[in-house]
Amino acid sequence: MRILFLSAGNSVHTVRWVNALSERGHEVHLIYNNDHVPLSDKVNDQVIQHKLKRKGVLAYYLNARELSQLCKNIRPEIINVHYASGYGTLARVANLNPIILSVWGSDVYDFPYESKIKMSVLRKNIRHAHIIASTSYSMAKQVERLMDAKINVTITPFGVDTNIFKPMKRIKENFTFGVVKTLLPKYGISYIIKGFKILLNRIQDEKLPYSPILEIYGKGSMEKELKHLCDDLMISDKVFFRGYIPNKEIHLAINKMDVFCLGSVNDSESFGVAAVEAMACEVPVIATDVSGFKEVVVDGETGFLIPRKDEKIIAEKMYELMIDDNLRRTFGGNGRKRVLSLYDWKSNVDLMEELYKRHCKSSISLV
Repeated sequence: MRILFLSAGNSVHTVRWVNALSERGHEVHLIYNNDHVPLSDKVNDQVIQHKLKRKGVLAYYLNARELSQLCKNIRPEIINVHYASGYGTLARVANLNPIILSVWGSDVYDFPYESKIKMSVLRKNIRHAHIIASTSYSMAKQVERLMDAKINVTITPFGVDTNIFKPMKRIKENFTFGVVKTLLPKYGISYIIKGFKILLNRIQDEKLPYSPILEIYGKGSMEKELKHLCDDLMISDKVFFRGYIPNKEIHLAINKMDVFCLGSVNDSESFGVAAVEAMACEVPVIATDVSGFKEVVVDGETGFLIPRKDEKIIAEKMYELMIDDNLRRTFGGNGRKRVLSLYDWKSNVDLMEELYKRHCKSSISLV
């Protein structure tokens, strides 16, 4: 198939989709705005890239004519637009039709509630789409809430390569809690740090023979603030900021951890791929009860689901998993079984391919 993929090229999720589709022999054209250029070593050489001229918020309108002409030249059999707010707007203004519109999270959980105008734009974009796709059932329900109507949404999970994300022999000295996330407020990493401090206090009070550490992978605007928090709590010698880690190395980092922690505070965490990655490596998960994690993590079977913004509960669950080897092994084994059943990347790409085949047209018209 000849596929036009309209999405941010600098997103790892975009890169994974286009690479997987091109590796299956499809002619994939990736189109993105000027400020969403992928790193040169990320996208397969087989993927044909098209960088639109303009960048910024207005580019979702000003690049419409250029995109329309590109579409005429490419003559795709499938148009898959990712992110309902920005690129959904660009596709609608450019009159691309018919399109599969893949919603991602903040585009349907956050963007439409910022103003009445944005709500109107988002609804127009959804109505313009021929097919709506979502990585999770919870996000599909959110689309229905936005449209105040029953919407047929196709579920296309975003899983992991279970040949890469798998358990490996762990050689380490300290019991390790860890997180791999962008250092932004919505990911609630400060609550993980505070919970870890409570745990350390409990270990000291009970004179337990444990000396755990917390490893934080990622970069972002909160890095200085989080480091200052560790200084204030006097735990900087126990919390290690490892910085940005390439996607191809995440499985190595996870396999150094005993427990994976996720503290997100917003429902825009609409599909818990980070939790899936940890579960695939047989690492038990502590995650907040945001919509995406509730769908992925089975409370009491593959990990613990906890209330948001509650460092005391985080500390309690950290303690339970730290002292109980059998519980960790049970959660880890259950987690991998769940990933193999529902979130294996090959099966996920199969589903997307089937969606494309069902709605494939011999040519795409512009109306």
